[in-house]
Amino acid sequence: MAFKIDPDKIGKLIGPSGKTIRALQDNYGVKIDVEEDGMVSVAGSDQEAVESCQAEVEAMCAEVKVGAVYKGKVVAVKDFGAFVELAPGTDGLCHISELAEGYVEKVASVVKIGDSLLVKVISVDDQGRIKLSHRQAVEKSESTTTAK
Repeated sequence: MAFKIDPDKIGKLIGPSGKTIRALQDNYGVKIDVEEDGMVSVAGSDQEAVESCQAEVEAMCAEVKVGAVYKGKVVAVKDFGAFVELAPGTDGLCHISELAEGYVEKVASVVKIGDSLLVKVISVDDQGRIKLSHRQAVEKSESTTTAK
């Protein structure tokens, strides 16, 4: 199965010393080839594994857009907020002020590592750092579910 990714994301797919691409190949039992133009081929005997691997590669290489809502996984908890993985190799910071309505004294009282968290991308700075908001994501999902 062949598909195209942004050539700027090839390094992210391959990872340091080929670690990321090797892990994908081992996890799914597939072979992945990447061309310089961004063309990616995934081959394997199990069609379901090939499709799952393609979905993970596409998610990993997708452009994070401001305003998009993701269901991420909390990968680190700090005094100032929580780092949430949006896709493999892509995470952002949900600042303590964006974790819940009102004052949050301790991040650990709201989330812990491994939690699934609905987050909205509120900004991406020049260095590619992603700022997230759980509070705004919850507000958005509540307003869409309560609208008649």
